[in-house]
Amino acid sequence: MSHTIVTDLKSRYEQLKAEQPSVRIRNAAEMLHVSEADLVALNAGSTTTVLRPEFQEILKELLPLGELMALTRNDSVVHERKGVYDNVSFQGPVGLAVNPDIDLRIFLMHWKFAFAVTEGERHSIQFFDKSGTAVHKIYLTTESDAAAYHALVDRYAAAEQSSELITEAYPDAPAELPDADIDIAAFQESWKALKDTHEFFALTRTHKLTRTQALRLAPEGYVRSTDNGAARKLLQLAAEQQVPIMVFVGNRGCIQIHSGTVSKLLETGPWFNVLDPMFNLHLNEQSIAGTYVVQKPSTDGMITSLEVFDENGEMVVQFFGARKPGIPELESWRSIAAAL
Repeated sequence: MSHTIVTDLKSRYEQLKAEQPSVRIRNAAEMLHVSEADLVALNAGSTTTVLRPEFQEILKELLPLGELMALTRNDSVVHERKGVYDNVSFQGPVGLAVNPDIDLRIFLMHWKFAFAVTEGERHSIQFFDKSGTAVHKIYLTTESDAAAYHALVDRYAAAEQSSELITEAYPDAPAELPDADIDIAAFQESWKALKDTHEFFALTRTHKLTRTQALRLAPEGYVRSTDNGAARKLLQLAAEQQVPIMVFVGNRGCIQIHSGTVSKLLETGPWFNVLDPMFNLHLNEQSIAGTYVVQKPSTDGMITSLEVFDENGEMVVQFFGARKPGIPELESWRSIAAAL
């Protein structure tokens, strides 16, 4: 964006905020036909600090900041988890943060921009993909070390603090192959032979299937379509019975996982929410277009999940019973899944 366009966008954004004071930045970007990163960059050099895109180094240096709030979202679901960023490691561009609280799968091939952002009393580090869509955000809490945060920001501040970004749209996903072009029998046998749920993504790639197509062509008895209120019912049952669950929410650059119980549930408009001290989940039920109870074999026995999709066939949230490798899933989780 040129300087003139940046100035024009700034005035349009200010006008929108004056008309709609509670508008969220992601929605504002959509209304103004720009990316969220474009709006964040408008304040470069003042309340926004452009950071060098040294993502691995930044993520590995978060531990001294103490407790932080990790936020990963897509258009339908927001996942917020408090904890410390420890045990961060990478193999090439693929990273892990494996902790009881901050549990992430990171895909840096999709990360392009990084900013430190101040909004009143709130401080955060925000990461975006090449299209300017947020992939992961990290917020300070009342327990964080603010001095360590400011030192980190100073260390990684870019030499040039420019509001002008060059974003690039992702191409449309390739069209789904007709079922007639799929070797369905081979695919079903491969599904039945799974040893680990993590192999499922590779299985769909091998057989050139979209995720929803794979569920539709699953072996008999492995997938059950259920109503789109099932995620809410699952959370209600898990809260009532205090059954520990795993909640996976992701986008192309990051997957964030909560493992544990949920307790405080609240409906606000189209959003169904978990509002616990360390974990918040916000699920826009109006955007749910398909929900499935899915079973996959593993060396630890059958693993059951609830998978929730939007109208584009993108999985927006996935639920499992909490379990560790080597341990079968809880019977209490299986009874919740059966009740959906």
